[in-house]
Amino acid sequence: MKWLVFIGIFLVSVSVSAQAEMMYVNDILEITLRTGPGVDRKIIAMLQSDQVVEVISMDPEWSQVKLPDGREGWVVSRFLTSKLPNRIALERLKQKHNNIERKASSLVEENNKYKEENGRLGSELAKNLEALSNLEKAYEKLKTESADFLTLKSDYSESTSRLAEQTEKAKKFEEELKEFRLKQNIKWFLSGAGVLLVGIIIGYSTKRERHRSSLL
Repeated sequence: MKWLVFIGIFLVSVSVSAQAEMMYVNDILEITLRTGPGVDRKIIAMLQSDQVVEVISMDPEWSQVKLPDGREGWVVSRFLTSKLPNRIALERLKQKHNNIERKASSLVEENNKYKEENGRLGSELAKNLEALSNLEKAYEKLKTESADFLTLKSDYSESTSRLAEQTEKAKKFEEELKEFRLKQNIKWFLSGAGVLLVGIIIGYSTKRERHRSSLL
């Protein structure tokens, strides 16, 4: 028998819990929470507008409710509404608006940072492009100068080779000239010696002819 009573109480409590619904006190100043369904019942508390209550049971006249602090009582049903009260809706809208404003402010700040970063990157890109252009110009100049240098080196090598050849030829010519001069000197020396010898012979012959003439 006790088990049947316990099961019955459990089923009733489950049924009441299943029927429980969260509602709000309507947009009025305040209402009374009473110990029973009637204006002659004792007042437990005064409920302010927008007070959240848990509805345990409800009929057209009176509703049994439970407060967030655990107290239970009865209120007039027409003072309850499942619609979100205007004040709470307004507060939530204000909160959403504030959140949106904070997010918008954060987005604006982030956007400004991105703009600043973009400007810095653009400036660095311009500097890098200028540096790249200068490097390309320097590279082209180096290629030109290198080509000129190689040409100059080739001309220098060719000129050096020609100079060496001409120097060698000059040395040979100088040696040949020395040899020619030596031969000429020898030739002139021999010619002079021959003339001198002929003159001596002629003089000697003339002297002998004179000597003979004087003897006659």
